[in-house]
Amino acid sequence: MRHGSQARHRARRQLPGLLIPLRGREFRLLWTGMSTSLIGDGILLVALAWQVYALSGAPAAMSVVGFALSLPQVATLLFGGVISDRFDRRKIMLGTDLVRGLVLAALAALTLTGAVQVWHIVGLVAVYGAASGFFGPAFDSLVPTLVDSEELVQANALDQFVRPTALQMAGPSLGGALIAVGGAGLAFAVDAATFAVSATCLLLMRVRRTVDESEMPSSSVWQEFKEGMNYVRGNVWLWGTFVAATFAYLLFIGPTEVLLPFVVKHELHGTAGDLGLVLASGGIGAVAAALIVGQRGTPKDYMRFIYVTWTLATLAVAGYGLATASWQLAVSCAFVNGLEAAGTIAWATAKQRLVPPELMGRVSSVDWFISIALVPLSYALAAPVANAIGVQNTLIGAGVLGAAVTLAFLYLPGMRSPKQLVVT
Repeated sequence: MRHGSQARHRARRQLPGLLIPLRGREFRLLWTGMSTSLIGDGILLVALAWQVYALSGAPAAMSVVGFALSLPQVATLLFGGVISDRFDRRKIMLGTDLVRGLVLAALAALTLTGAVQVWHIVGLVAVYGAASGFFGPAFDSLVPTLVDSEELVQANALDQFVRPTALQMAGPSLGGALIAVGGAGLAFAVDAATFAVSATCLLLMRVRRTVDESEMPSSSVWQEFKEGMNYVRGNVWLWGTFVAATFAYLLFIGPTEVLLPFVVKHELHGTAGDLGLVLASGGIGAVAAALIVGQRGTPKDYMRFIYVTWTLATLAVAGYGLATASWQLAVSCAFVNGLEAAGTIAWATAKQRLVPPELMGRVSSVDWFISIALVPLSYALAAPVANAIGVQNTLIGAGVLGAAVTLAFLYLPGMRSPKQLVVT
């Protein structure tokens, strides 16, 4: 037995750091399904923006769509966190994948038949967003049950490798190509198919039950929710980071998502392919960050590392407003996403190691909820602010103010000294 253990240890060490978690069958299936659906999400980034601006050339229309997508997600997140701590997380993810796949199939049918209107898109993405509110907490709390504790840095680095590779490189590039061949309708249809693949992978998984549904806790959903909130409230490093993200996202998410496609299409007179390449450059930056952090690990002063990288990532958003060519947008996007990914790997690992497993779903949902609570407002304000002060000034202001807010929260008393985290 000892020799076998030593052999497995040597085999683990012989693998590149980023690939170590893939030794496990269940994590491989989760990774395969996630990678496929993320490619679909990358397709959606391009197809949705292109279709909305084709129906209405004004940023206001994209603001409404972004608002409709994000508000239902915010509304369902806290409930989704409680549910993920009470029921089979794999089944929750499976259900959300099926719902989102059906939404995209309906959107594809409407677009391919030429019947789609902006209000159709608004209604469908609202359902999509509501389902997404259940997926995030379930996914975050499932990962630590599939890999060993010492492999969490590598698992999170792999996640941050896959996300940009699929979401910002392969997905947008494929999305631009699909739009060129068959329009946005074809892109939506392919995205729907990716969710079918993800659902199949989840069905094939054999996950050990993290919650015994036959022994459900006697406490109510509300009591369990309060338990999660009390835990968050007692840890500055949690609630402080959640609130920091709230204000940073308010300042830059809406302007970035609404105005970056507008800049490419209407100010630089680019194509869907150009937008895909800009987003893909962000993926390259994030992939590079994931490879480096996955191999080297996180530094000992991890909270400072998280906040400095996130501050610089937000500051790089200002580059979108200063750019006068697509290649400059691409460089800015690479810095934004690379720095964001580096901080996110450290942040996800900190949560997974410090938060008790039975609270992970609720803490994750509170993280998601507070962090994106003002994102709908950010989408709603992006177009009016851009009309008032200009697109470029809006993007520059978003980056500078967002960076200042992020850095300020690093200096909250107790922020830099969470307990129990073991850094490897």
